[in-house]
Amino acid sequence: MTEKDKKLAFQIYLYLGAIFITSLVVSNLIFQKFFFWYPFGEVEIYGAKLFEISVGLLPYPVTFLITDLISEIYGKEKANQVVKVGIVASLFSMLIIVIANHTEATSYSGINNEVFSKVFGLSPVAVLASMMAYLFAQFVDIRIYHFWKKFTNGKHLWLRNNFSTISSQFIDTLTVILLLCLFEVLPWSMFTGLVISGFIFKLIVALLDTPLLYLFTYLFNKRFKLKQGEEINID
Repeated sequence: MTEKDKKLAFQIYLYLGAIFITSLVVSNLIFQKFFFWYPFGEVEIYGAKLFEISVGLLPYPVTFLITDLISEIYGKEKANQVVKVGIVASLFSMLIIVIANHTEATSYSGINNEVFSKVFGLSPVAVLASMMAYLFAQFVDIRIYHFWKKFTNGKHLWLRNNFSTISSQFIDTLTVILLLCLFEVLPWSMFTGLVISGFIFKLIVALLDTPLLYLFTYLFNKRFKLKQGEEINID
């Protein structure tokens, strides 16, 4: 690989990392708004409301697509590196929110103390719960992805993408909702519905992102002349 290609590959890695971190941090900030998916609307089965999810789930599946893409193109080490950076970014955002929440709003402030606290006050708890779930799920995702990549000798991209993402998304959904209920951020009455709805949503997204992973992998392989299963070394 030429120095020019290596520089381009590194720049793309940085952009992917930026999208990953943004998706992760934003998902933790906006999680308190819930909605029912269109076109299902409100459906209740045995007391559990189905198809109700947090808007925080909207950007979150992007993080798993990006870690799978980085795993495929740049390798396990670079994928783990992005995950660790994401943790630091989330914890730093939590620190800023805690400090901001303890400042006193002026009389002419567009947002008063009560509104700010209501919108962002629970974010540190949510970030902590999300980070614990996220850390576990992402490392599981990367480990499973590379297990199947090695097992299939770099073939069957759809297999490792879906097996790793579906497994890790279930772990993430169950863990984060459980922790949010234990921390009394969410009522236990929402537990079953949110776990089922969140996993179904993530399952659908995981299946839909497979063609995108194939497309991006194809573009990378063509641009950098990579063989099947070959990774780019940008160190």
